[in-house]
Amino acid sequence: MLQTTRQSPARRLTASRPFAIESLQSHDQVVTGVVQHGDARGRLLGFPTANLTMATNARLDGVWSAVVVTEDDGRHWPAAVSIGRRTTFYGRHGQRLLEAHLLDVEIELYDREISVHLVNRLRSQRRFRDVEDLVGQLARDIEDVRNWATSISLEAGAR
Repeated sequence: MLQTTRQSPARRLTASRPFAIESLQSHDQVVTGVVQHGDARGRLLGFPTANLTMATNARLDGVWSAVVVTEDDGRHWPAAVSIGRRTTFYGRHGQRLLEAHLLDVEIELYDREISVHLVNRLRSQRRFRDVEDLVGQLARDIEDVRNWATSISLEAGAR
């Protein structure tokens, strides 16, 4: 079952790696669901993802800086998240997915429940001319997320 909620800022995340977030903002959107097997396109492009099937509502479509939390153990990681129909490959009729690329970690998440805290919307979804253009944009998106995660870690360390 997939759920979208707003998360209370009082919820604390258990530190599981050198990425500390003491709390999330109350306006952050949270999508919760069980990770499904996809078509492995992200892995083939060099960006493996954890996939959640999304409802047809397009209000969250876009690319986001996010935090992925595994519900069974509370571990968390920064992630670049794309929500949409993957129009470069499937046009307007593709299945809407949330695809989360966890930064600097490889972990088996299939069939595990995760919560994805959408923190900062980076850009809208768009259709790319070819795979090379898409891969280039994905690399820039991941760099933007990495910069965001570094700034959050530095802020947390200064407290």
